[in-house]
This record gives sequence, structure tokens and C-alpha cells, in this order.
Amino acid sequence: MQKIFKKLLLVIIFISSFGASVAIAEEDGVKKVVYHADFADPRRFSAMLTSINNMTTYYQNEMVDYDVRIVFVAHGIRFVTDDKLEKTPFAEDKAMAENRENNTGRLITLNTMQEVKLELCDITRAAIGLDKSKLLEGVESVPSGVVRIAELQSQGFAYIKVE
Repeated sequence: MQKIFKKLLLVIIFISSFGASVAIAEEDGVKKVVYHADFADPRRFSAMLTSINNMTTYYQNEMVDYDVRIVFVAHGIRFVTDDKLEKTPFAEDKAMAENRENNTGRLITLNTMQEVKLELCDITRAAIGLDKSKLLEGVESVPSGVVRIAELQSQGFAYIKVE
């Protein structure tokens, strides 16, 4: 009898949680998430790409509309250009060189296939004199990365920074 009660309780919990998630998804209609990339570590960037891929794949499988963005600030600029950024604080190191091709390919796929928006802080870009033509295709400039993140949060975007 106790086993049956436990199974019934699990079914009730499952159904209740499913109903709650459906109500939340229908309330807004679009899941909105902004990822903050201001770090230099390509392994950390790879983990972030995995997280974003998992998220967008889940939303696609569940047929949920989403708006996922990555805002690149400071060291994050390393990931949106093939330029080695020599003589800048963001210059390519061994780890970046070894992981660049893989991470760039994954980022481009997220942008083109899963419609993840890529936004770069123009303050960072201008500070090192990087021409906009050297940015990966699909990268949009925003006047200030941190201001953009704050604006998105005020528009209901969840904020995620992979540590």
C-alpha cells in the first residue's frame, strides 16, 4: 500500500509541476535569456555554449518561443573575432588558439541555426581600435554592453553568467 501511495504522490507532483510550467510559458509567450560573456577562458566559453545549446534545443523540442542573447564585454571580445588582438589586453594565448576554431564554429551555429543573438559592447571594440569588419558575421554592436544587459533585464530577460 505504501508503494502505491508513493507512486500516486509522484504522479500528482509531476502533473502539478507540468501544469505550472505550461502556465508560466503561456503567460509571457517568449522565454527570454541573456548570457553575459566578459571572461577570457575558452573552456569557460565552451561550457557556456553547451549551456546555450542545451537550452535552445530544449525550447525547440518543447515548441517554446525563445529569445536568447549573448552580450560580449571586455575579454569576451576574443570570441567574436578571428583577429588575434595582438598588443591589446585581450590578445590570443595558447588556450585561445587551441580552442578558437571549435568555439567559433559552435558560436556561429548557435547564431545561424538556433537564432541566438550576439551583441558586442562597442566601448570594448572602440577601446582597442578593432574595425567592425573584423567581427564575425551576425555580431551586432551595442553602445554599452553592461547598459544593454540592464536594459534586457528590465525587459524581463533572465540573466545568466557561466562561472
